[in-house]
Amino acid sequence: MRTYLLSAVAAAAVIAGTHSVYADEAAAKRWIDTEFQPSTLSKDEQMSEMQWFIKAAQPYSGMEINVLSEGIPTHGYEAEVLTKAFEEITGIKVNHQILGEGEVVQAVQTQMQTKRNLYDGYVNDSDLIGTHSRLQLAYNLTDMMAGDWADTTSPTLDLDDFMGTQFTTGPDGDLYQLPDQQFANLYWFRKDWFDREDFQQAFKAKYGYDLGVPVNWSAYEDIAEFFSNDVKEIDGTAIYGHMDYGKRAPDLGWRMTDAWLSMAGAGSKGEPNGVPIDEWGIRMEAGSCNPAGASVTRGGAANGPAAVYAIRKWDEWLRNYAPPGAASFDFYQSLPALSQGNVAQQIFWYTAFTADMVKPQSEGNNTVDADGNPLWRMAPSPHGPYWEKGQKVGYQDVGSWTFLKSTPSERAQAAWLYAQFVTSKTVDVKKSHVGLTFTRDSSVNHASFTERAPKLGGLVEFYRSPDRVAWSPTGVNVPDYPKLAQIWWQQIGDVNSGAFTPQEAMDRLAEEMDITMARMQRADEAQNVYGGCGPRLNEERDAEWWFENGGAKPKLANEKPQGETVKYDDLVARWNSN
Repeated sequence: MRTYLLSAVAAAAVIAGTHSVYADEAAAKRWIDTEFQPSTLSKDEQMSEMQWFIKAAQPYSGMEINVLSEGIPTHGYEAEVLTKAFEEITGIKVNHQILGEGEVVQAVQTQMQTKRNLYDGYVNDSDLIGTHSRLQLAYNLTDMMAGDWADTTSPTLDLDDFMGTQFTTGPDGDLYQLPDQQFANLYWFRKDWFDREDFQQAFKAKYGYDLGVPVNWSAYEDIAEFFSNDVKEIDGTAIYGHMDYGKRAPDLGWRMTDAWLSMAGAGSKGEPNGVPIDEWGIRMEAGSCNPAGASVTRGGAANGPAAVYAIRKWDEWLRNYAPPGAASFDFYQSLPALSQGNVAQQIFWYTAFTADMVKPQSEGNNTVDADGNPLWRMAPSPHGPYWEKGQKVGYQDVGSWTFLKSTPSERAQAAWLYAQFVTSKTVDVKKSHVGLTFTRDSSVNHASFTERAPKLGGLVEFYRSPDRVAWSPTGVNVPDYPKLAQIWWQQIGDVNSGAFTPQEAMDRLAEEMDITMARMQRADEAQNVYGGCGPRLNEERDAEWWFENGGAKPKLANEKPQGETVKYDDLVARWNSN
């Protein structure tokens, strides 16, 4: 049954049996006036956009659909607020469920495997673009928008305004996913501590260079050591030079596949992902769609010296410089923990948590001043000693609406309408203010964010800069994300427990990925499961041969070069000049 909060006139009109669209427009006007401000559109333009939704939704009025996403503030706002607005305006009820990211991936995988319709739409990371474009189990949005879904595709969708569509486009040039939220993996630090003259003098006296934003991992390690072992406490509170997490759970896999290896310098040059070796250490030759292997002996880099170095540093820093208990934290526990105010820096920090880090002191956030100004800043992540200019510098998460073919088209189209509604220009600026996970260029460039930028610690400056495109999601080298991702956390969890050394763990991980990809190859060759773009593994050769012929990089004699830092204000000036 459709429910509206009607004015007396609108209610009388419905009772009298007159034009029911009036009620929808009344609801739209109320939401525009009370919730959907600010906006890049005028109120008249917002109403025009909503009138299209009202008309397009009429065949689906009274339908109840189910969608799924992970738990970040942006999706909380969608589930708690935008579902209500959408139902009142269109008559379509949306049950927007929120689960952990691992459970979302599992649900997607289960629906793909069983062909049973579990959810009518998913906010599924663009990391699965290699999977969706190969398996062809997701609706091809380019085809659907031009064909069967033309009547449910908004004329004001404006795909060119979306930041992340290059990451949700398959090798065939078609769009498979619609970006809903986007956040980067950056470096986070306590600028108020870094600016203290006594700390600056002590740091330079000990290390011989300035305390500032670390450019390389050597500097990050020095800063972590300095705050943990030299400063030790500030205002009577024990402080630490590093924050991370290590719980043996799916979160730990993302911690590594979200470009940690390439930040260390594993893989090849090339953007948005390395060619031929990507940030997972998987090799796929330029111009090919067939992954050729992850092990060093097959031309990959998942167990090469740079990858092993990356895992070793993660483990060492977690043990030596992070707060007690961090090794047992998961993704959701570790990042908000910064608000306690006892950590100097974090090398691997997602901007999705900006919304938590700008909460006032009254809500327990000790990283803002009494006026709500952040005492911290975000900056580009430092890179490891194997990194070369032209390599990937960091990860960007693009959570994107994905619709599987096992969902009946009618239900998928109702969910498609909801997806367009929650990303529409009518609502996107307000949603961006709530969740701070920008999707549209027009939103991040809105005047309201110019005004708010000083309160957001560098987020707006970063997303307005051309630098942001250098941060990218998992690419098309990964042939089946759900199958391969689950291997990572189990193997790397054994490093945290002490069961295996970093080299042993990465050897096992690379071997397991190759074994899994070999199964995919057999399935593709026998039944065309991956559309001919499944793995075609290289024959094994000695690691030394690959070191000399475009495979993994050989071990460096010195994995800790001189630390290098840069002034934060110089970084921001560069962003603002572009």
